[in-house]
Amino acid sequence: MVSTPLVVVFVVIGALLGAVGGFFLARKYMQDYFEKNPPVNEDMLRTMMMSMGQKPSEKKIRQMMQQMKTQNNTSKKK
Repeated sequence: MVSTPLVVVFVVIGALLGAVGGFFLARKYMQDYFEKNPPVNEDMLRTMMMSMGQKPSEKKIRQMMQQMKTQNNTSKKK
């Protein structure tokens, strides 16, 4: 027969391990999701620039997207 305090200790340890493991799994999933589906795309940039009164050219849109990708990659390396 297993004593009650021992069962409580195992349940608490299991809950803590599950919470820590779940946190890291969720974090990894979200990082992969945002890498595949960036929150800002070319259409959103175009809309933002038009709302600020600028007429966006394709060259400028592509430059801004490339800058954002470069900045994202350099921040990951740190």
